[in-house]
Amino acid sequence: MRLTIARLALLAAASLALASCQSGSKTAPAPSGKSASLLAMEQVAIAAHKCWIASKDPAFKAYQMANELNSYSGTPRFLLVPAKHYGGKPLLVVQAQGSSSKVDVFGPLMAEPLGARIGSDIARWQAGNPSCAAAA
Repeated sequence: MRLTIARLALLAAASLALASCQSGSKTAPAPSGKSASLLAMEQVAIAAHKCWIASKDPAFKAYQMANELNSYSGTPRFLLVPAKHYGGKPLLVVQAQGSSSKVDVFGPLMAEPLGARIGSDIARWQAGNPSCAAAA
């Protein structure tokens, strides 16, 4: 009987030691309960507002930003809409979904000459560089 209890104790100690050696989760939890998509979109939306709207960039003068970051659907996004028609059809949609930090960009503006700049700005901001212009 003593030998069985000793074996069980040894087995329990070995299991505990083995469990403590296991690596943690590959993805860190989002701080403050925010999803990866919301964190990514906050970063991109702040930079877009600063660089395109607040700076009064002439290329974006005809548009205004409609933030929809507090989406309960798990799809935080922002839209660019005509400046004189806030309720108008979105010309650009920038969004991320669920637990992904991948940002998707689509809409009629992406087919315009401004589309290349929008794409490079979004990619730079998503990568963590909040500057308004690409490094030369």
